[in-house]
Amino acid sequence: MNRPNITATTASQFKKVVESRRSVRKFTDEAIPEDVVQQCLDWGLAAPNSSNLQMWNFYRVTSPAGKKAMAVNCMNQSAAKTAAELIVCTGSTRNWKKHTRMMLSYWPQERIPKLVKTYYEKLTFINYSTPPVDPFGVVGNAKKTLRDVVGLVQPIARWPNTEEDMKAWASKSVALACENIMLGFRAHGYDTCAMEGFDEARIRKQCKLKKGEFVVMVIAAGRCAENGLYHDQFRFERERFIHEI
Repeated sequence: MNRPNITATTASQFKKVVESRRSVRKFTDEAIPEDVVQQCLDWGLAAPNSSNLQMWNFYRVTSPAGKKAMAVNCMNQSAAKTAAELIVCTGSTRNWKKHTRMMLSYWPQERIPKLVKTYYEKLTFINYSTPPVDPFGVVGNAKKTLRDVVGLVQPIARWPNTEEDMKAWASKSVALACENIMLGFRAHGYDTCAMEGFDEARIRKQCKLKKGEFVVMVIAAGRCAENGLYHDQFRFERERFIHEI
């Protein structure tokens, strides 16, 4: 388990990357080198995610016609119309069963620890089995009630219990990957805009998404134009959000 050496210099460089990342609204017509794009996508795939089940997909829009259509589907935002790269980032509520089996076949050590086998052979099915269609919420409510009863005597994961819970569960992992991608572009000197304003139904059709797959965000990337930033960055006081208990 080799890990790179981390130094104060590395932290200083990371500080520059994080603090220089901005949501850029207009890009130049400069293309991003192919190796940069691929490395940023690889960094996205290296993001932490729930149980390493990797419930994400990334659709890179490459053709001029596809980019034009995607810009329309992103409400013709300037970031979408001028981006050198458009990446649709999706989550899935259905792939977890297949990925659970894959986890055991891909395990890096020769011997799989008993706890790991138990988790991926049994516990994931208990945690994540939810009906894709449960119009009256019968199954979801029953699962929640059972977990709440167990929670009276010991700590227990109280969710996911429904398809909507599964979407929230998968979205967390996708969002972590998206941040890796965006910081990756910034580390290479490029900029991004994470867009949530889009027509999901049209994007589903354009990307031919599978059942259980949903759009989390669309990342626009490129070189910031001279008028690409609309204002200086600001945040509310940190005391409003950081608490010690």
